[in-house]
Amino acid sequence: MPPKDLLLDKSALIHGVSRYLERKLLYGNILIHKRLLSELEKDSREGLVTAEIALEELKKVKDISESLLVSFEIVGEDEWKGDLNTELRDYCLKNKCTIVTADEIQKQICETLGIDVFYLSPMENQLEIEKFFDENTMSVHLKEGTTPKAKKGKPGYWQFVELSPQVTTSYEIKKIVSEILAAVKYIKDSFIEIERKGSTIVQLGNYRVVITHPPLSDGWEVTITRPVTRKRLEEYNLSDSLLKRLKERAEGILIAGSPGMGKTTFAQALAEFYSSMGKVVKTIESPRDMHLPPEITQYSKHYAEVGELHDILLLSRPDYTVYDEMRTDEDFKLYIDLRLAGIGMIGVVHATSPIDAIHRFINRVDIGTIPNIIDTVIFIHAGTVAKVYGLDMTVKVPEGMKEEDLARPVIEVKDLMTNKVEYEIYVFGEQTMIVPVGKIGLSKQNAIQAKLEKIILDVIPSASVVYENGEYVITIPKEEIGKFNKKIVSKLKRYEKKHGIKIRIKFGTS
Repeated sequence: MPPKDLLLDKSALIHGVSRYLERKLLYGNILIHKRLLSELEKDSREGLVTAEIALEELKKVKDISESLLVSFEIVGEDEWKGDLNTELRDYCLKNKCTIVTADEIQKQICETLGIDVFYLSPMENQLEIEKFFDENTMSVHLKEGTTPKAKKGKPGYWQFVELSPQVTTSYEIKKIVSEILAAVKYIKDSFIEIERKGSTIVQLGNYRVVITHPPLSDGWEVTITRPVTRKRLEEYNLSDSLLKRLKERAEGILIAGSPGMGKTTFAQALAEFYSSMGKVVKTIESPRDMHLPPEITQYSKHYAEVGELHDILLLSRPDYTVYDEMRTDEDFKLYIDLRLAGIGMIGVVHATSPIDAIHRFINRVDIGTIPNIIDTVIFIHAGTVAKVYGLDMTVKVPEGMKEEDLARPVIEVKDLMTNKVEYEIYVFGEQTMIVPVGKIGLSKQNAIQAKLEKIILDVIPSASVVYENGEYVITIPKEEIGKFNKKIVSKLKRYEKKHGIKIRIKFGTS
């Protein structure tokens, strides 16, 4: 009986059809449609890693076909008549060949149309990347021309270690990438999240895989991360006052911290906490790498426009939405819009301090609306809650000012553990000020003091300038009073008004 004619589709190449040919699980003459070659060329020139892997696989298939003494033939017409898969099916209907695919939808349509189909079911092998991981591995870093390395430990306490003295080659990296792309089809909760020129992000079960290659990077690189810890909110040993706030009041929450400190782990715990309270919880992620119960719907920012997500969330009426990895103006705008629409929001942002997280909203909204958008800031360091701020609006004379007519709306940023105000945010002139309470920032205080000394001491060298009790006190010796003229007074008043400070003149002995 002559061998079958096997027409390969793109999914078969990405899945690694050469392995099936090598093990003689599949045998026949290999057919490659011209339209498939054109699409692979186009995608490869656009820098898509899936196309490059498919072309590498195509070369392997050609070599194997020669060793198996079967033909390798380019067929069909290179005309763009429509969808590639439709073109392949039409060819097989006319020429009575078998389509080889790893695409479940392609398989179902072929069966419906009566086209002979060979479905590449997964091989039961351990993934190569799993060999790099143990229970303490947070992430694995592979790059051609270097040794494989890994971060081992837990958020905030980890070491960067070498896994092997053997240098990784580009061939080995591409083999791993090919295996990852093939595994997407059969590992639960797996998908190609983002594919751009030079980079691909894959969610592979519990693994998040970032693949980059030239020209974006100077070589093939694969970074695989996996959550080491999964914690419940109770394990964070939060104070009773914070737990009460989270249950009863907090609806505009920011989770802040440096990269790798456990922000997403805490956001995940908070999402499960609200879900367990009977709240409707949804997430916006890019990529989707939180591991949450099925009751919580996870939306991908990559697969929907911001307007679409906005409409979905308003119409589905969640009690809380977790917005992971807020970075762009678009991210902050969506957070703000949904929060002002009455949806409880939990945003995750990179920040080196909790006040920096609030600063990300300055100039994006009128500061008068900030307490309505953010009411609780939780700063995560080394996997623990290191600081919690609450925001409230009041009308008062800001710290460091004395005149009653300088009263204005002020946002007070309180440490919820001590109930003490640590920062004030207000508008002075056209500038938004973020001022530490109890002191004007030391560098600012010194700069103002130095400027005042220049104004005074150039004319009255024996005068002095000191900062005390929230005001700058200039002491003029009695014998030098005559040098304290209207020009100096005018300069001091202008400077006082410009910087919103209080200056007091004191006359005394030298």
